[in-house]
Amino acid sequence: MITDYEFGRMRINATWYTRDLLIKEGVVLPQWWRQSGHVCDVADLQPLLEDSVEVIVLGSGNPGLMRPSDTLRDFLRVKDIELIVQPTREAIHTFNELLGQGRKVGAGFHLTC
Repeated sequence: MITDYEFGRMRINATWYTRDLLIKEGVVLPQWWRQSGHVCDVADLQPLLEDSVEVIVLGSGNPGLMRPSDTLRDFLRVKDIELIVQPTREAIHTFNELLGQGRKVGAGFHLTC
């Protein structure tokens, strides 16, 4: 699904995106922004939590500056949803692999720092 990534932009299928984005059930939700910038919280992932996902992959940016809040980690643990946080380039590979395995995976990708 995700075919290319460069700092600040990502290609999904044939379309380039230049803003952070969510992916849910294979659908891109563009122009994702978190309420606290480089901290990802429960409300920021609400579109992914509306469906039954098994795992959420967070691409934390090129150098990995975005991070999940403790509240988000605790919430997902209680809901038994696996959370994988990696720099965006690594997270893309993880997301594509999980998707290819048929897992119910959602993702949030920070495309810059």
